[in-house]
Amino acid sequence: QVHLVESGGGPVLAGGSLRLSCAASGSTYSRAYMGWFRQVPGKEREGVAVIYTSGTSAAHADSVKGRFTISQDNAKNTLYLQMTSLKPEDTGIYYCAAGSRFLSLVTRDYNYWGQGTQVTVSS
Repeated sequence: QVHLVESGGGPVLAGGSLRLSCAASGSTYSRAYMGWFRQVPGKEREGVAVIYTSGTSAAHADSVKGRFTISQDNAKNTLYLQMTSLKPEDTGIYYCAAGSRFLSLVTRDYNYWGQGTQVTVSS
């Protein structure tokens, strides 16, 4: 069992910054790979950034490279997403996810999900 709780979302102006946090608990094996995904009405959930929690591997979607950075603090069992230079198209519900298979930006490769936190970027 894995439990994930996101926080840190809210309204922000275009060009601003925001940091999301995901507090994790449960089997470390089941959350070897973790990531952030986002979704807006009418669109499929998409991968934003993922990380291998026991190593140095990480990957970011092309749309956020150079602006977003995924990181972790294993001592605190917490995953982060530092977002800078935010754009209106970054608006959506951001979900924390965990899985045990491999490093992937594909939604179906993850087994556990948090409740989501809303990010709204205005011009």
